[in-house]
Amino acid sequence: MERGKWEGWSPSAMLGGRIGGRKLGILGMGRIGQAVARRAKAFGMEVHYHNRRRLHAGIEERFEATYWESLDQMLARMDVVSINCPHTPATYHLVNARRLKLMKPDAVIVNTSRGEVIDEAALALALKANEIGGAGLDVYEGGDEMAAELRSLGNVVMLPHMGSATMECRIEMGEKVMLNIRTFEDGHKPPDRVLPEML
Repeated sequence: MERGKWEGWSPSAMLGGRIGGRKLGILGMGRIGQAVARRAKAFGMEVHYHNRRRLHAGIEERFEATYWESLDQMLARMDVVSINCPHTPATYHLVNARRLKLMKPDAVIVNTSRGEVIDEAALALALKANEIGGAGLDVYEGGDEMAAELRSLGNVVMLPHMGSATMECRIEMGEKVMLNIRTFEDGHKPPDRVLPEML
């Protein structure tokens, strides 16, 4: 539209696919994963998830979510995969070349967690070979060279790590930092500690 290239509507122009009825696999069903599940459910998606630990039955019922103990089995059956787990030694390249090959050829993977969770070089190869349908990335593992390679592909949407870029979110982030500092200075345990067992 901005370049003046649009030639009008036609029945087969710019077709996409609806997300209602599609299977969403959430890798990491913590606070952010559950927020994704809430939105996906509103759009009529089937919610599936893989997590270190299975959630309480009440949470599963709220999202009508199906738990997969095997990440491999979940990846092989999903239409969209949303990565929301933290980067730890255990999640480094959790989605690697072998696991990308398990995915459907029209599946889309979305990473808003940390770049290191996906093997970016393997992702680029899978996207080039059309082994998966596409990727949406807000976080990156590699440097400028890998980003340039991903940018050159037509089946990738990239954002500059702006998933939290709202005024309200940034204010809440600052307030959370201040709360943790005040709590620590008062001699109590801060609410948002990084515990060794989480790494």
